[in-house]
Amino acid sequence: MEMDPDDFEDLVNDVFDALPAEVTDGLENVAIAIEDLPEDGSLDLLGLYHGVDLTERDQYGFGEMPDLISLYRLPLLDFCADEVDLREQVRVTLVHEIGHYYGIDDEELHRLGWG
Repeated sequence: MEMDPDDFEDLVNDVFDALPAEVTDGLENVAIAIEDLPEDGSLDLLGLYHGVDLTERDQYGFGEMPDLISLYRLPLLDFCADEVDLREQVRVTLVHEIGHYYGIDDEELHRLGWG
């Protein structure tokens, strides 16, 4: 599937805005970035959480750089057949990476259906 970067960003914003409040209300100092590819250039990784999850933080004050959730546009487009599929996969990927922010590991995310 193909989609230009601006349309992809609009889709991601729409999907994020539609996430339930229980998923997004606790997010603090987290940026979401859209990148074409992960550092290794592969099409295997759809998203990645960069940061220290809430369960590992001692104290959170002022001046910290934001945590980052990266969504990888080209792998997501390659993975999906159409826009409906893309919206669902962006939703799953966002929830998965937000889960890591809250300290939920891959095994638990898979058990919950967000793997």
